[in-house]
Amino acid sequence: MPDHDSAAWPPRMTDTEAVAEARRIIEDAYRPVPQMPTAYRDTTPLPAYGPTPPVPQPDRRIVPAWAAGTAVAGIGVGATCVGVGCGIWLACQGFAAVTLTSVLFITLPIAAVAAVAAAIGSAVRSVKATHTETHHHYAGPVRQETNTITAPAYGLITRNRNELHR
Repeated sequence: MPDHDSAAWPPRMTDTEAVAEARRIIEDAYRPVPQMPTAYRDTTPLPAYGPTPPVPQPDRRIVPAWAAGTAVAGIGVGATCVGVGCGIWLACQGFAAVTLTSVLFITLPIAAVAAVAAAIGSAVRSVKATHTETHHHYAGPVRQETNTITAPAYGLITRNRNELHR
């Protein structure tokens, strides 16, 4: 191995300097990084009673009740058709080789009758429903209570125990 002259290499540290430099690098690596706050909570107390005017809170559903009922009926009809189709397929399994055409031939009329029944039921329910719009007339002072609710959940199978603290 060729011997290098000392002019080509930078000056080397002594053992004491190397230990001091190693300590400095380790301390820099484990120094805690200042954290920036990601949320702010206003802790000023709210008045429990005062002249704040009431705010109407209208009841607006995202999905109308008749649409949700029709969707549930459609899921029920689909599940029923699958069950009836599987039952017919199992019944016909021993009699003949069942093809897709034969299963569809048997189950499509049943699905059509179920879909018509669901549509008629939905139409009857929407005709019977009365549309009454409720107006809330608020009067008087507003009382605001700031309670905390603790909802602990422990374990694999949990139960809900909401505890109200005043």
